[in-house]
Amino acid sequence: KIQLMASPSNDSTTPVSEFLLICFPGFQRWQHWLSLPLSLLFLLAMGANTTLLITIQLEASLHQPLYYLLSLLSLLDIVLCLTVIPKVLAIFWFGLRSISFPACFLQMFIMNSFLPMESCTFMVMAYDRYVAICHPLRYPSIITNQFVAKASVFIVMRNALFTAPIPILTSLLHYCGKNVIENCICANLSVSRLSCDNFTLNRIYQFVAGWTLLGSDFILIFLSYTFILRAVLRFKAEGAAVKALSTCGSHFILILFFSTILLVVVLTNVARKKVLMDILILLNVLHHLIPPALNPIVYGVRTKEIKQGIQKLLQRGR
Repeated sequence: KIQLMASPSNDSTTPVSEFLLICFPGFQRWQHWLSLPLSLLFLLAMGANTTLLITIQLEASLHQPLYYLLSLLSLLDIVLCLTVIPKVLAIFWFGLRSISFPACFLQMFIMNSFLPMESCTFMVMAYDRYVAICHPLRYPSIITNQFVAKASVFIVMRNALFTAPIPILTSLLHYCGKNVIENCICANLSVSRLSCDNFTLNRIYQFVAGWTLLGSDFILIFLSYTFILRAVLRFKAEGAAVKALSTCGSHFILILFFSTILLVVVLTNVARKKVLMDILILLNVLHHLIPPALNPIVYGVRTKEIKQGIQKLLQRGR
């Protein structure tokens, strides 16, 4: 049983210098068993995304804007996984629950900024598919390598700037009591609740920024696919509609994975009084692990060019 003696009492005014992450306080006996599937998913995510990045880098036929965007998505997935999962496994295996202030707020910044970066990448990929299907003759002049470079800068800068105030506001709070975070990760609200100050501004900013960034991305994705579907329904050539939609299949499946898991996390947090805390913690961890593990596999299985590139990569390694 974990001893929380390191935590000063709630009435203490002693400043806190580090936090303790307590994963699954109600199911600590099962942590070693849970670490096995998490480890396998982590290795799958890292291996699949690294393979995809190497394949796109080495295969000349994949040096196209859409695959560059897919590379960006893989990079974001890798950073998210490395930010969250190794610490979770270190807690499970070695009991390394302490995390310093800088490390905690850095993890918070990456989690809060990289999630909307992924949704923004999906939005740019949806625009890519819209131009490819609705304006095929103009596609080479619109979706260029320069466009991808500018889009990548926009994805990183927009989301980093809009989400940076979240960890900054949280770090400025005064922590003088408990230092035990009942979570596997430094989630903003989990950390803010430990402060001795009022964190209403922090909570409101996270809510507004999160829904503004993610909401605008999903609205643009929805509009892109609405225009795509309208254009496809006008195709008269036999099989043209199916062929056009098949090019969007992988992208649509990835968005479905991403949005479904995000929706489950949001709904369970809204109904947090009716849901076990351990379930909420597990969903938060899986949200940073399942999409990164599935994204490269979906594209690898459904995209002929990527499958051929991976086969060539494996042949080189023999």
